[in-house]
Amino acid sequence: MKAQLVNEASGQRTFVVVLDLGEEAFSRLTAFADEQKIGSASLTAIGAFERATVGWFDLHAKTYRKIPIDEQCEVLSTIGDIALGDDGKPSLHVHAVLGLSDGTTRGGHLLEGVVRPTLEIILTETSGHLRRRKRPELGVALIDLDA
Repeated sequence: MKAQLVNEASGQRTFVVVLDLGEEAFSRLTAFADEQKIGSASLTAIGAFERATVGWFDLHAKTYRKIPIDEQCEVLSTIGDIALGDDGKPSLHVHAVLGLSDGTTRGGHLLEGVVRPTLEIILTETSGHLRRRKRPELGVALIDLDA
């Protein structure tokens, strides 16, 4: 992974993060946010994965239905945010649309993605910190603006 701070103004930092072949995107981005002490940010990314898992949140089961993609896929669109979780560490919420070789797509919550050959991320920190709190009645952690 390589990262560069490309702008810093008024309590807001913007990073360009480039993940390398074989790196797992979700865990690496989480570690980067923790290393940089990022408590509130938005992100976008493009690139490709050799394999990935996205999830569809089943509200009744209160869990993600995993959708494995066991082939090379293009990261057509990725958008997400970072907020501090109940444990005080950065918590990512990322959605992705992945393009397959036949032109079809798979999409959902990005749960895992092994980079091949690259993933290019623009991460924009915002001043202040957002909190993501577990909502037991829903089975998922959501941003809590009252926290």
